[in-house]
Amino acid sequence: MSNVILARMGEVTLKGLNRGSFEIQLKGNLKYRLKRFGNLKIYQSQSRIWIEPKEEDNPNFANEAAAKDIMAAVCQVFGIVSVSFARKFEGGFDSICENAKSLTEYVLSENPDYKTFKIESKRGNKAFPMDSPTICDELGGFILDTFPNLSVKMKNPDFIINVEIREYNYVYSGKKMAHRGLPVGTAGRGMLLLSGGIDSPVAGFMMASRGMPLDAVYFHSYPYTSDLAKQKVIDLAKIVSGYSGRMTLHIVNFTQIQLDMYKNSPQDMLTVTMRRVMLRIAEKLAQKHECKCLITGESLGQVASQTLEAMVATNEVVKMPILRPLIGMDKQATCDISRDIGAFETSILPYEDCCTVFVAKHPKTHPHPEDVIEAEKNLDIDDMVEQGVAGTEDIEITPVLI
Repeated sequence: MSNVILARMGEVTLKGLNRGSFEIQLKGNLKYRLKRFGNLKIYQSQSRIWIEPKEEDNPNFANEAAAKDIMAAVCQVFGIVSVSFARKFEGGFDSICENAKSLTEYVLSENPDYKTFKIESKRGNKAFPMDSPTICDELGGFILDTFPNLSVKMKNPDFIINVEIREYNYVYSGKKMAHRGLPVGTAGRGMLLLSGGIDSPVAGFMMASRGMPLDAVYFHSYPYTSDLAKQKVIDLAKIVSGYSGRMTLHIVNFTQIQLDMYKNSPQDMLTVTMRRVMLRIAEKLAQKHECKCLITGESLGQVASQTLEAMVATNEVVKMPILRPLIGMDKQATCDISRDIGAFETSILPYEDCCTVFVAKHPKTHPHPEDVIEAEKNLDIDDMVEQGVAGTEDIEITPVLI
């Protein structure tokens, strides 16, 4: 008997002729993410990926408690739906009973209040002499005889004993849910406009879940925004890259550009003109670094710059697609995801970014095209964009790995 980790694939299994390339990318991402846990064997069988140590004494597979960190790391890889800690063994029904008994003893030692159970079985190896219903019936009877304090409950039991019959046999109980999605690296690279707020890290996470590797751009207005604000964004980039993989954070020196806009643009149009310049700079950086789209954390109607008219006004300055994965979400739903991915506590640190420092008291929420023309007539936009791109600092981000 040996211990293994069972990882279940999700959306990848729905692919057609290109499914193989998605599976190769997923296994490669797992190998990269798990290399710190020792020399591992990662292989696939149908919709399952199995992870096991190549050496017998790997401490991460000693028991389910010891496997907590490696299972959390697997759950961080997009393309995985859930993971379970399983016992792998050979033999017939007697060996299934023996391992199921040991597993039940462990589950009850960890959860002494459990009183009900059920058996679920999958028989991938059709040469096994018992079919799945028979395995469930016979094994259920064995567990009842062995543990008289337990009873069978088919709906919502305290725990489930799962049996899988393949080339080897497996038993396990319980599963840890992962983030689903598609493997990062199966879509083109995107440029995330990353601020110090709650929304943009979530937007990056969501696009990474669709297979998109990321770069990020942050607009820094020192000394109006502090180096603490800059470090906060670096920390958020590390959290996002824990899901999206390595990224480059492009930090644009935005101070003089914002001062020029503040001086030469109507106050009620500052938000729109600032966003238009930001998108122009972000597009130039995206083209330079082979990104195919821009990504923002905008949600329709959430703030003045996110009305439909304001977004139309900002869209028109770039040719590159702008993806807005949060567009139809409310703030609470975004906050829930932020907490789930470990970004929320960093996002709410009280360090202002350039968008909040220079915000107008009464911004125009429904700008017309003529308003935009009037707001930019005294601005040298091309020079601002050139200045922003030239004054960019690049930082290579090392992911925060769970």
